[in-house]
Amino acid sequence: FVAVLVTAGHADARYRLGVSEQSPAMFSSPAWQSLGLKRIRYIVAWDWAKTGQQAEVHTFMTAAHAAGQDVLVTFTAHRGCFDGGRYSRSSVCRAPSASAYRKAFRSFDDRYPWVRSYSAWNEVNHVSQPTFNRPRLAVRYYRVLRRESRPRDFRVLAADVLDTSNMHRYLRSFLRRAPGRPRLWGLHNYQDVNHRTSADTRSMLDTVPGEVWLTETNGIVKFGNSRQFHYSESRAARCTRWMFRLANRYDSRRRGMRSRITRVFVYQWFGAPRGARFDAGLVDPDGTPRAAYFVLRRHS
Repeated sequence: FVAVLVTAGHADARYRLGVSEQSPAMFSSPAWQSLGLKRIRYIVAWDWAKTGQQAEVHTFMTAAHAAGQDVLVTFTAHRGCFDGGRYSRSSVCRAPSASAYRKAFRSFDDRYPWVRSYSAWNEVNHVSQPTFNRPRLAVRYYRVLRRESRPRDFRVLAADVLDTSNMHRYLRSFLRRAPGRPRLWGLHNYQDVNHRTSADTRSMLDTVPGEVWLTETNGIVKFGNSRQFHYSESRAARCTRWMFRLANRYDSRRRGMRSRITRVFVYQWFGAPRGARFDAGLVDPDGTPRAAYFVLRRHS
């Protein structure tokens, strides 16, 4: 693994900075180009090759490669399987077997052999995923990628979790079952960032060995109909500043740390229309920078 980490803007930082985004239009944005970032996270439905998403995926991956990006590819559930607060029980939404997952991965990897980082499954502990309450299933997918990585030597994130109340319990169960004591993990620490706390991030670092990547994080502009998270670009920018302070707190020089944060992927680039349920965009839908963009620019 990487022995020496380069700085990411802040004089004390030891993590590498990137963006998590689904739209290839970002790569042609002057605001994005001015940041000089070289890392991107992209989420792909595990069965992308069977659901008519080949062109969409290929457009993004081709644009990312042309832009010289180190892409972290994260696999997730079949598109549209989570609606109204529960995961669908339809046959198309059924969790893939290890062999089906392996076949789908190989199809993707054969087409994009330049990818150097994979996350086995997105937000494994969240109700929107078939891995919710099933850490054994999440380990199964991690085991597949771990075996596939040996001839190709790419990085594999073990459990990529959201900082919900079941996170610690899920990680402990995952660790008991995972082969080889994994040393690379993913965390979406939205609660800490948007409440400007640190407990969940500390809990993750205290629970797992090795390195932690913040694979999805940012100040939220709007979330649902909550008064606390009504539309506010200024509140989101304050939380984005806390996001960087939190990441900087856990650098590799601190004594006694069992793990450290080594990459941060800010989600997301483009904001959503005003009526959307969730918005954490750094820029408006038309590409106009918001306040959080300028926070990011100071750290890029």
